Amino acid sequence: MDKPMDRSGLRPHSSHWGVFRAGWQDGTLVVEPHPGDPDPSPILQNFPKALRHRARIARPMIRRGWLENGPGPSDRRGRDEFVAVSWDRALDLLAGELARLRDTRGPQAIFGGSYGWSSAGRFHHAQSQIHRFLNIALGGYVRSVNSYSAGAANVIIPHVLGPFEPVTRHSITWEQVMEHTQMVLAFGGMAVKNSAVAGGGVSQHIERGAMGTAAARGCRFVLISPLRDDLPEEAGAEWQTITPGTDTAMMLGMAHTLASEGLHDRAFLDTYCTGWPEFEKYLMGRTDGVPKTAAWASAICGVPEARIAGLAREAAGKRVLITMAHALQRAEHGEQPVWMGAVLAAMLGQIGLPGGGFNYALGSIAHYGKRMVAVPVAGLPQGRNKVTEFIPVARISDMLLNPGAPFDYNGQRLTYPEISLVYWAGGNPFHHHQDINRLRRAFARVDTLVVHETAWTATARHADIVLPCTMTLEREDIAGSTTDPLLVAMHQLAEPYGEARDDYAIFAGLAARLGKEAEFTEGRTPREWLAHLYDRTRTALAERGLPAPDFETFWEMGELELPREEDTGGILGAFRRDPAANPLPTPSGKVEIFSGTIAGFGYEDCPGHPAWLAPVDVPDAANPLWIVANQPATRLHSQLDFGGTSADSKRRGREVMRIHPADAAARDIAEGDIVRLFNGRGACLAAAALSEAVMPGVVQLATGAWYDPADPEEEMPLCVHGNPNVLTRDAGTSRLAQGCTGQLTVLQVEKFTGNLPPVRAWEPPEAALATAAE
Repeated sequence: MDKPMDRSGLRPHSSHWGVFRAGWQDGTLVVEPHPGDPDPSPILQNFPKALRHRARIARPMIRRGWLENGPGPSDRRGRDEFVAVSWDRALDLLAGELARLRDTRGPQAIFGGSYGWSSAGRFHHAQSQIHRFLNIALGGYVRSVNSYSAGAANVIIPHVLGPFEPVTRHSITWEQVMEHTQMVLAFGGMAVKNSAVAGGGVSQHIERGAMGTAAARGCRFVLISPLRDDLPEEAGAEWQTITPGTDTAMMLGMAHTLASEGLHDRAFLDTYCTGWPEFEKYLMGRTDGVPKTAAWASAICGVPEARIAGLAREAAGKRVLITMAHALQRAEHGEQPVWMGAVLAAMLGQIGLPGGGFNYALGSIAHYGKRMVAVPVAGLPQGRNKVTEFIPVARISDMLLNPGAPFDYNGQRLTYPEISLVYWAGGNPFHHHQDINRLRRAFARVDTLVVHETAWTATARHADIVLPCTMTLEREDIAGSTTDPLLVAMHQLAEPYGEARDDYAIFAGLAARLGKEAEFTEGRTPREWLAHLYDRTRTALAERGLPAPDFETFWEMGELELPREEDTGGILGAFRRDPAANPLPTPSGKVEIFSGTIAGFGYEDCPGHPAWLAPVDVPDAANPLWIVANQPATRLHSQLDFGGTSADSKRRGREVMRIHPADAAARDIAEGDIVRLFNGRGACLAAAALSEAVMPGVVQLATGAWYDPADPEEEMPLCVHGNPNVLTRDAGTSRLAQGCTGQLTVLQVEKFTGNLPPVRAWEPPEAALATAAE
């Protein structure tokens, strides 16, 4: 009989998907969620098997072709073998390459490609570390702006309502929903697998319980989505299927019903909004001869005319909250559903009311719907970037393939910089980016690709210099965010794997070789940095007369509860209470139903008011099915794909694709069959699961399975593991935002009848295996 765990030996730590305590029992790491978390994420159980997994990188590695021939474009990335080297040699070679580019091309030849999410810690935050290093040691770097998750919304919301963060995170809270909301129209849903995560950590997963409480009070949830499980069962939602990518048309049909039947709030539109007359002309068909009736919308979105009109009538006069998942704007013309959702909420007169109006991304991430922390949580200072060039984050391949080419972004005409070196720490573009075969061609164009990684992701396999970095469990840090009341002392729980070093140690070593060590480290050890960063929070607590323990006391306590701000509804609530005294930070000071600024840009793919713009990527004879490439339930993005929870969710070693039984029967596909998903961009294998939770004509395959080409020598190899980004389109949402369109595309599915190729995504390259055994 196993002896019981000695819980006195558990030490606190945190992750983006939850606060926890962990310790060792009989050589196995035991992870227990924070006792105050009412709905902890199962993703926590990825840690034990991931910590010492064979996929970890043990030593610095350099691609043989780069080592022997020097820097330069190469199509051998992802195909070449690796050579193990010492840390000193790796850092000497990399410092030399950085100095070469600094002295010949300048920092504008370097793209600092980190894309967050590597750690909940505020000091060992890879994005902050790499940007601080590049700014201090080299003078800057070409940066990216916005996010893959919300690229279109990041740009459109400031034009319509005001700054993105205050509008989305600081207006509607789950407390308001539980108390006030009568009806939720959830376009794209609020899947709790998505709200399981938050940058900087989350100590209480409250979304499922909040929806259950609101539903028990009588709040009505309506889910508009091709997937039934985009709301939890606790919401008791009515599921309304909709053709993917057509939510804007449905909302226009509802808006037409409201306007034509006099159900819209004219007083609110007159007082709090600008541009209603211009939009009304379009809505009623006076500008293009096409009234946007419920019948018109039904023909596009597949929702019955009576249902569209009925929902509009039922919403009028009620405390209605319109929510919108990230998913809707990760598609062609992704700006339009976000803008139209805000306009529909304005027509209902609900913006700024507690539990009413419009909240982009509520339920899409755990930051949303929470009250703000009332004291600062410090992060690592990043220094000053002297390089002005930037790209929207989802335009990486465009930049590398088209240096010097012009592109539009938010009213600006910009030029793609010419990049010689890409430096990536804390991210995996072979997860986030679309059209992986195009991405492979793009990375072949640079002189050098550098990666800090814990494990052999596809990005690491395509790099020239691979530097093994520690996993979060192998170092100390502090976790905290602006929306979670718990500050957590992240104790080290394991020794570093192999020769892995933390990002700070790697960058300090490089900075020393470039003559910038003192400026980068400021003479502090990691523990001294933690105390320094904590002091900002401690000082703010003391100024409020609240308990403010010193650093060593906090570290021994393991956690500290922080005060939270009052729930006032943020800038939208203040605007609603007194629009004259509290105008919105938009050009008019009001909700911009029509934007003269956007209209002035002259973008045909994003006019001056929300509109239905038909997509070009739609089903046809060759590609008759939609694919929804959404977020996984068993990991954060692609992190710890080899962990226990993620690995256990796969079938025959492959990611699971859901398909409606009718679509499966038409293709002779049975439960558990391995299937091939394909279109003109690529193909992948997955295991089929038959499910009526997916509407007919749609298949669903989560992102995050590590890219695993059957034959890397091929230009368009079959991914045998199930990464949908071999299928997705690498195209911007519009000239306004240039956001990611990776949520939706079209394809065909067939049963795979050939010899089943092995999955090797988690196997190290052969050279790495040999050195790990030494």
